[in-house]
Amino acid sequence: MKTYFNALSCNRHLSHFGQRQQGVTMIEYALIAALIAVVLVVILTALGVELGVTFTTIKNALTTANQ
Repeated sequence: MKTYFNALSCNRHLSHFGQRQQGVTMIEYALIAALIAVVLVVILTALGVELGVTFTTIKNALTTANQ
């Protein structure tokens, strides 16, 4: 009888290990997604500033050429 309970206990521990691994994997994916989001925000912000400067330069050149 004791052997049965030891096997049952072992199965419970192994199933919890699998669930913990899934949780860890989900956390890793979430951290990777957050890092990608931060990188995208930084890149798009920098590009947005550069695009703003470029369009302002074009606008000023067209305004000057029109006068």
